[in-house]
Amino acid sequence: MIIKKFQANTETEAIMMAKDDLGKDAIVMNIKTIKPKGLFKAFRKTQVEVTAAVDEVRKSKESEQPSKSTTQIHAKIDEKLHPERSAISDESKEAKELEEKLNSLAMLLEQQIESQKSNKKTSQKQEKQSPNNKEAERSNVVVGEIKDDMAGKTSLKDKSIDLIIEQLTNNEVSFHYAKQIIEEITHSGTIRTLDDMLACVYQKIILKLGQTKPIQFDKDDKKPKVIFFVGPTGVGKTTTIAKLSSKLLLEEKKKIAIFTSDTYRIAAVEQIKTYANILSIPVEVLYEIKDLESVLPKYKEYDYILVDTAGRSHKNKEQFRDLKNLYDAFSGYSHLTYLVLSATTKYKDLKNITSLYTDIGEYSLIFTKLDETDAIGNILNVRLDTGMSLSYVSYGQNVPDDIEVMNPQVIAKQVLGGGDGYGSGR
Repeated sequence: MIIKKFQANTETEAIMMAKDDLGKDAIVMNIKTIKPKGLFKAFRKTQVEVTAAVDEVRKSKESEQPSKSTTQIHAKIDEKLHPERSAISDESKEAKELEEKLNSLAMLLEQQIESQKSNKKTSQKQEKQSPNNKEAERSNVVVGEIKDDMAGKTSLKDKSIDLIIEQLTNNEVSFHYAKQIIEEITHSGTIRTLDDMLACVYQKIILKLGQTKPIQFDKDDKKPKVIFFVGPTGVGKTTTIAKLSSKLLLEEKKKIAIFTSDTYRIAAVEQIKTYANILSIPVEVLYEIKDLESVLPKYKEYDYILVDTAGRSHKNKEQFRDLKNLYDAFSGYSHLTYLVLSATTKYKDLKNITSLYTDIGEYSLIFTKLDETDAIGNILNVRLDTGMSLSYVSYGQNVPDDIEVMNPQVIAKQVLGGGDGYGSGR
């Protein structure tokens, strides 16, 4: 597997560069806009950076060598996962020593054969019997050393696997998924060194996290696109809507309106109105579904309508009927759904929550409160459980700063014990 970044003037050009370099099987992991900086930024064009990855059978010795940046990342992770490796010789040195021992064994065996051919007389055979025994003993010693080396390598590999699984599970990656990742990379037959193993685990996690799915404008939409934000109580849906509204309005210059049906929670309407007033974004409060008939025509020229729904406990199935009725009321509009979850929620509860949202159809995942936990393995767990795309992560209360499109590389490093993660000044 290999990961590369490509920059071009447009997204299409960058993706074509990735396909040309990595092949048609390349997966686009991330797309971001790079704005020019410096005194002459007004004379420079904005560029698009595409991060792409592909599973690759190594074609040459050069391709087996990791890049300098990747080596540095792996070295930091490797230092935490394998402190005992400082006492272990370099892999190439071990291979050279093993080759020397094999050559020594071959020379000893050849000497024995030549010795037996030249000793035709019984007396000469008897005289040379002792030296031959010594040579045989030396051969046995060398064979034993080689077997010990091979056993040591197997033991080291097993120990490394155990340490990697332990590191993943300590970061709350499900043991089932941690074991699955290890089995997939060890069965591929491309693992030659311990660095290979760690690099493959890192890249496998990135591929499993998949391509992110942020909000994207569709020019073909003749009506405003409706974006629902759903999820349990207390995960930060309203704050997330405020952050994304700011980005869509200020960075992408889109026309935004906010609808809220969260009339149950105390001060929920006041909270969203406060954010909206700062940004001069109109807010509509939906006390009843039938209110939409008179409200929607006012926003036919808008780009997005962001809908803040009431938090619903995953233990209260009756509240999901209200959500379905709200969806039905927007049936004539193109829509997206984002399920907002807290990274601090227990995995068992996350499984129960996501299982109840299967009836709403396809949705993308937003994880909040990453600044309140060091163990973010549940992001990988939920992604693999649901098969739904990841989108944004938030990690603080600052609007609009503390939110961004999820970066699979940051998540992969953090679950392996490398990097500081989101919300820690990385």
